[in-house]
Amino acid sequence: MTNNRLRLAMIKKAAQRAEAKRRGITLEEVEMQHILKNMDERKVKIKAEVKAAAKKEKKMHKELTAQVKKAGKQSPGSLEFNSPDNMYYSDKDTKAFLENSSYMDAYNANRSADGDY
Repeated sequence: MTNNRLRLAMIKKAAQRAEAKRRGITLEEVEMQHILKNMDERKVKIKAEVKAAAKKEKKMHKELTAQVKKAGKQSPGSLEFNSPDNMYYSDKDTKAFLENSSYMDAYNANRSADGDY
């Protein structure tokens, strides 16, 4: 494996020398231009990834905002039990509950014991 890497490095160096000779510049300038080209390609790739992540985040934010708006109908202020009509038991409901409960039996027994009945 190391032998292949060494061979590839030598081939790359020879290609850079040939390019430098053809263009009439030094080998170091060719190497620097390749480094800058690679760096620019990486910057473009990173910028594209950041842009894609921002787009994805914006889409998620939009979806969450829509979900929150839908859930607004179910906010605590809009639920039925918080409406003034449903906050308290009506007299009819209270009477229906107490008629068949042990509370009413105890109350009636106590009233009759006191002589109020």
